[in-house]
Amino acid sequence: MRVTFLGTSGAVPTVERAPSALYLNREGDEFLLDCGEGTQRQMMRFGTGFGFSHLFVTHLHGDHVLGIPGLIQSLDFNDREAPLAIHGPPGSKRHLKGLVHAAGHDPSFPVTVHEERPGSVALDREEYEIRTFETEHRTSSVGYALVEEDRKGRFDREKAEEELGVPPGPAYGKLHEGESVELDDGRVIEPEQVVGPPRPGRRVVYTGDTRPVDATVEAAEDADLLVHDATFLDEDADRARETAHSTAVEAAQIARRAGAKRLALTHLSSRYAGRANRLEREAAGVFDGEVFFPDDGTRIEVPYPDADGE
Repeated sequence: MRVTFLGTSGAVPTVERAPSALYLNREGDEFLLDCGEGTQRQMMRFGTGFGFSHLFVTHLHGDHVLGIPGLIQSLDFNDREAPLAIHGPPGSKRHLKGLVHAAGHDPSFPVTVHEERPGSVALDREEYEIRTFETEHRTSSVGYALVEEDRKGRFDREKAEEELGVPPGPAYGKLHEGESVELDDGRVIEPEQVVGPPRPGRRVVYTGDTRPVDATVEAAEDADLLVHDATFLDEDADRARETAHSTAVEAAQIARRAGAKRLALTHLSSRYAGRANRLEREAAGVFDGEVFFPDDGTRIEVPYPDADGE
């Protein structure tokens, strides 16, 4: 699973940072989260491609959606045929449709718009879900969590073949799928004899703009990566409350409570241009896991929790 930070600025872009956008590639399934002004150029610049099938919008503030009209038009110019689904918070459908059609014509490829309630499943796949959770901003807003199902336990081939005498072949597949197998000598081998416990999948959580809330702690429980609003330094905590954003310290407190493994701070206020390291230091004083403030173009891999044992 790969995450590319396309835009990490706050409401006002800077020379170094574009408005909010994040690209998520899960084994070929590609998603865009938020689409601030200039996102399509960032996608070209950082090589994500345009193969995303779903756009997840956290809220309707301009720095999160003003890239939609241009992106839709470019996809149209490039003869896109694959459908695109856009997801947004309650009350957003009419406005998102307006952004899709802002250039005055209908795109030639299918575009559907969906409103997602907090606590719902926005996308349901066999191996994972993308869930919504409640956030607190100055408008209707939601966060998104990609949560993978547990994977099958490891199959102990050596034990199956050498200790239990299970012949290689279809029997291995049956045991790994949870079926018992009867051998030629009449013995019945149960799956738990050769298959280890289920292994956890991965969890990536993206808050968009928000105050620190309990719903994020729940959504980000044991998350492999939490991407959290960290607009302000702690010295500007009053301003964070007034504007319904979070400080880096508050983001770190959420990550610590959730037991997240990595914390990516984002949505840097333009007042701190060039000083993201100060927010990193403040967050690191609270959160023991890995914490970083990505630059635009930062790309990270999200390994499985047990990757060391692969």
